[in-house]
Amino acid sequence: MNVYVPILVLGAVAVGFAVFSVVVASLVGPKRYNRAKLEAYECGIEPAPQPVGASRFPVKFYLTAMLFIIFDIEIVFLYPWAVHFDALGTFGLVAMILFIVNVSVAYAYEWRRGGLSWE
Repeated sequence: MNVYVPILVLGAVAVGFAVFSVVVASLVGPKRYNRAKLEAYECGIEPAPQPVGASRFPVKFYLTAMLFIIFDIEIVFLYPWAVHFDALGTFGLVAMILFIVNVSVAYAYEWRRGGLSWE
C-alpha cells in the first residue's frame, strides 16, 4: 500500500487544485454580464441570420480533429509496445496487429470522407 501513497497524494493535489481554481475564479472574476458577453463567441463578427433552409455546416474541422485524436491515441499505445516488444511475445504482436488494423479502418474512413483534403 505504501507504493500507492504518492499516487494518491498527487491525485488529491490535482483535485484540490482544480476545485481551488474554480472557486477562486468564481469569487474573484468579473460579475458584469451583458447581452454581448452571454452570446456565443463569433470571433468579433456579428453573426448573420441564417435562413431556415441554409446550407449545412462543414464538418471538415471535426473530421480533422477526429483524425488527430485517433492517431494521437495510436502513438500513445505504440510507444510502450515498442519499448517492451521483446517481453510481450506473440500475444503482444497479435494484439498490436489487431490494434493497427482497427486504427487503419478509422484512417480509411477519414480518407474516404475527404478529411485529408483541404479544398
